This record gives sequence, structure tokens and C-alpha cells, in this order.
Amino acid sequence: MSTCVVFEKGGYRYLPAVFQYSSGVAAEPGFEIERVRLAEPLALAEGFGFVERHLKGLGRPSTAFAACELRSAAPFSEQGFHDFNREYVKTLARWGIYRDEVNPVARTNVCPEYGKPTQPVLYACSYTLPTNKSRGRFIVAGDGEVRGGTGSFRSRTVRFGETSPDAMREKARHVIAEMEGRLKALGFSWRDAVSTQVYTVQDIGALVGPELAARGAAAGGVAWHFARPPVEGLEFEMDVRGAARELVL
Repeated sequence: MSTCVVFEKGGYRYLPAVFQYSSGVAAEPGFEIERVRLAEPLALAEGFGFVERHLKGLGRPSTAFAACELRSAAPFSEQGFHDFNREYVKTLARWGIYRDEVNPVARTNVCPEYGKPTQPVLYACSYTLPTNKSRGRFIVAGDGEVRGGTGSFRSRTVRFGETSPDAMREKARHVIAEMEGRLKALGFSWRDAVSTQVYTVQDIGALVGPELAARGAAAGGVAWHFARPPVEGLEFEMDVRGAARELVL
């Protein structure tokens, strides 16, 4: 697991990952993380406009933008996902966040099975605010059952193309272990999680008890979003949040 890097202009630290997102963020001392979910998700360009206005109204710079949650119409091909991300990071570059293939912003991007948007939309965003409280807060980015390293998604995916109960258990164990590793690297554990999210259209009922609740990952419950991960062939994704506040606007 990577070592955290401090993004001073944002008031948070992050776990480096790929160019389109980090593996997670945590507020630095003197800051906390606030999350806003949009009651009506906005097309990405409009959503970024909302973020700019909202941060300005709070007296915060655009660099305070720490994490976002997107919803897309359907899983992308690998090339399609790459192309989408190249467009996505242009706004972050304009805001002074993304530079030289380094992106501190955490992200979850999933595809609802029902009520699909016609285009990628902003579902929620998180940012830092100054605080005099000592408690730390974090957002762990979404991740599916893809192993690290080089090669295609297909070659690195746990039990690619399989959705049997045994295959889903193996996929879930891989992702849960990744969540635990990220939490630890950011300085937290499951005890600090305010909410745990799972994204899949496969039946995971039998996994919630032994694989999540039994290891302390469901103290605040488990939110099951009936959605697919953003790349074709993936079946199970998770993220974990510990924001100081969560609002719906």
C-alpha cells in the first residue's frame, strides 16, 4: 500500500493511485471532511459548476475538493473508461488539483441497474473545511475486484466472468481486504467508518454476515447500491466513508 502524501492546498492527505483518482483521502489536522449528496444528480459539467459555487459560498478554494461520487449509464470498455477519465481530469487541472498525472481526489463511479442516467452525473462530493476538533475524517475511494499491477482489467480481475456464490465470495474478500489496507494506510480502521457501501447487482445476502459484519465492517450498517462497477466485467465494488457531516442538497 502506498504511503500518504499531503496535499497542502486542499487540507488533506491522500493515497496515490492512478491518474484518474487516489485510493482515499483523510483530513489533515485543522480540517474535517463534509460530504454533500445531490438530491437530483447533475450532468458532470453542471455538477462541477455546483461544486465551484458551493465551495465559493463556504469561503473554500476549489483545491478543497477531496472526493466525488459519479453515476454512469453503463460500464465502460477499458478504452472508453480511459477516454472518459482524460476528460474528467481536465476540470481538476483547471482547479489546480490535478497535475503531472498526479490526482489526489478520491472517487467512486458506478452504474445503476435501474434509473440509469443518460450520461455521467455528479451524485455526491466531499471537501475539507477548517475545524478546531481533533477527530480525523476520511473517504476511501471505490474499488472493484481488480488486482494491482500491469496488464488488462480482464487479466487482473479476480475470477473474471464468474458470478457463482464461491466466485462472489472470493471477489468480495479481495475488495474488503483492499478497503482494510486503505483504511490502515490513512490511519483508520473499521471502527472509524460511518458508512460502508457495496455496489453490485449480484446476490450478496449470504456474504454480509460472515464477510462484512463479522470483521467489524458493518457497525453503521451496509448500504447495498444495486449498481455495477464502471468497467465491463467487474461485479463487486466497495467504498467506505467517515465524513464529519453528510448533507443532502
